[in-house]
Amino acid sequence: MDNAEIRVEKGHAEPEEVAAITAVLLARAAAAPAPVHRARRKAGWRRLEREPGFRAPHSWH
Repeated sequence: MDNAEIRVEKGHAEPEEVAAITAVLLARAAAAPAPVHRARRKAGWRRLEREPGFRAPHSWH
């Protein structure tokens, strides 16, 4: 197991144990739904130079 893709950092794992862990990780990766990327219509941040200079103290904005 010198050229393995998975490496045990601490302790000693037999090849069967590494194969079992690999099978579980691959099964979980295959079962996970793909992330959905939704495009935003406007930015989540705002540019302060485009904000009005004064806001009234009673304003909720």
